Amino acid sequence: MYGRILLCGALMLFWQACSPQPCEAQNTPNKAVSPSAAQQVLPKAVKKAPSPTIRPASAKEPVKALNLTDAQWRKRLTPKQFKILRRKGTERAFSGALLKNKAKGFYQCAGCGNRLFSSTAKFKSGTGWPSFFKSLPGRVKRVPDRSHGMNRTEIVCSRCSGHLGHIFNDGPRPTGERHCVNSSALTFEKSNAP
Repeated sequence: MYGRILLCGALMLFWQACSPQPCEAQNTPNKAVSPSAAQQVLPKAVKKAPSPTIRPASAKEPVKALNLTDAQWRKRLTPKQFKILRRKGTERAFSGALLKNKAKGFYQCAGCGNRLFSSTAKFKSGTGWPSFFKSLPGRVKRVPDRSHGMNRTEIVCSRCSGHLGHIFNDGPRPTGERHCVNSSALTFEKSNAP
């Protein structure tokens, strides 16, 4: 009995967080962000750089798989990043450091540095998580997810298989898709040419 009540409560919270909101693509050009403003946008946990032994893949390079043990992942990631990327956790809505980031550049996997999304594909979805209408080609894999009694599509990094979030069909044109991504699963690299 209590299990059903808890499951129903959890499903209602999830439905509210991920229910379609009016989606507006960012049509305004991104403004330059001063270094001090960028420091305020990206806290230390998000700025944790990939290990120097693994170079972030550019958007045009082929992606090579990265397989590490749990112990290696725990050394490399913060506890929050480990929970999300390796254990398929979800951060609380509106709590992510990159949610309101409007700088030009690339969003990378916090686990391996793989470039996943361009800032030009980011839009304000109103859901509480960074949202993108498309990923960089070949950088994000789609996996059927039937957990929690729902039928969804999980998105994972194509290089390290780290959990990023889920994809929904309520995004803006041209794709109509919303890649709903945990901010802690990402790092941000400023670039003038995303």
